[in-house]
Amino acid sequence: MRIYNSLTRQIEEFEPLAEGKAGMYTCGPTVYDYAHIGHARKYVYDDLLRRVLSANGLEVMHVQNVTDVGHLVSDADEGEDKLEKGAREMKRTVWEAAEFFTRDFYKMADSMNILRPTITARATDHIKEQTDLIQKLVQKGFAYETPEAVYFDVGKFPRYGLLFGQKLADKQVAVREEVKTGEHKRHPADFALWFKRVGRFADHQMHWESPWGDGFPGWHIECSAMSMKYLGESFDIHTGGEDHLPVHHPNEIAQAEAATGKLLARYWVHHAFLLIDGQKMSKSLGNYYRVEDVAEKGFDPMALRYLYLTAHYRSPQNFTWSALAAAQTAYDKLNKFVKDSGSNPPAGRAGIQDIRIQLSKEKAKKLDQYRLRFEEAVNNDLQFPRALAVMWEMMKSNIPDYDKADALRDWDEILGLRLGALKSEEVQIPEQIREMSQKREILRRDGKFVEADELRVEMEKLGWGIEDAAKGSRIVKLKHI
Repeated sequence: MRIYNSLTRQIEEFEPLAEGKAGMYTCGPTVYDYAHIGHARKYVYDDLLRRVLSANGLEVMHVQNVTDVGHLVSDADEGEDKLEKGAREMKRTVWEAAEFFTRDFYKMADSMNILRPTITARATDHIKEQTDLIQKLVQKGFAYETPEAVYFDVGKFPRYGLLFGQKLADKQVAVREEVKTGEHKRHPADFALWFKRVGRFADHQMHWESPWGDGFPGWHIECSAMSMKYLGESFDIHTGGEDHLPVHHPNEIAQAEAATGKLLARYWVHHAFLLIDGQKMSKSLGNYYRVEDVAEKGFDPMALRYLYLTAHYRSPQNFTWSALAAAQTAYDKLNKFVKDSGSNPPAGRAGIQDIRIQLSKEKAKKLDQYRLRFEEAVNNDLQFPRALAVMWEMMKSNIPDYDKADALRDWDEILGLRLGALKSEEVQIPEQIREMSQKREILRRDGKFVEADELRVEMEKLGWGIEDAAKGSRIVKLKHI
């Protein structure tokens, strides 16, 4: 498998740190507003990356954060906290707003058939890990305290200006006079690790005690603290949107590597934006769409997922309703084909492994070639547009329909289009069960297998089981309940 590494700016062969395993951290939602279809595209491609890793026989530990404190209205230290702004607009507390939009995000993700992370890490649940990391940076001389905040000193980290091919001069932030920002920074690019509850943040609703007084963490520190807690000081893959390239990800790298002296993530994957009719998505322009809006217009969320597959993740994609309509037509054709082909092999056929017996040698060879080309496409920097082209070429071939359907079912393990599935077959997993599953994963990771098994038994009493496999654990509804 090969993937483009934003850090080295080239496509590289993926080699995991631990044989047979892959540690993957994905920057998750800031839960102050509804997730839109631009967000959905990013998380679908995170999901596709995870599925491709699994298809290559790797057990993926997928950690995703939920930012529920500390993200200001810019990615630098400008403006107010997004959570407080969103809560004020909703006329709710910040805690209520964060919970509401977290649930909305995962409702969207489930509708798009995005696999739930192995571990979902909320920033507010990891304050100690963040303050511990900040203390380490202060002790090592990489951070300094001011009357309003604790800042990371970018001048002490020489590589900072070289990360992702940018110059430090390009990272000049907070230069607009009307924006309130730190008054005691040594350098404009220095960034906040901890905000004190003074000045503009004197009435901040979310706050905790710390060695630097009452306050709350900056946005960037959470991802370093939580990714290292669950994946180790060095791990395999870190993903995010291309908007994280200038500020957030350089800050993550700087604070983590300054603290540990180790490479944080070996591969950095960034997703390009989704445009709407050639324009940036914006509420003010009236082109801000949620997955719910797509469904209300009669489109299947899986058609939207199919549409995302038609463009490469590193290329901007332009969304139009006509493009979605075409994607719906293509998806319906695939879905109907798989459904009509049935779920049982023809009489006398044991399954896909006996393909060479049932087909002529020529057709068997042709099907093998399609399978190989599909695999080569997805393994070459997630070239899903090319993979779809291979799929449609196979559909037009003279290979028997059932064998085509077999291939489609196999490929759908990666595509995630729910081909052949009926909506009535989909099972909604309660949040309590998902949380228990995540706690079990953490216990297993920490070697606490007895406690993990006790939690599994509790889940079974509630009617839910766990299937452990190479591609990760899966929650299943127990049929005898």
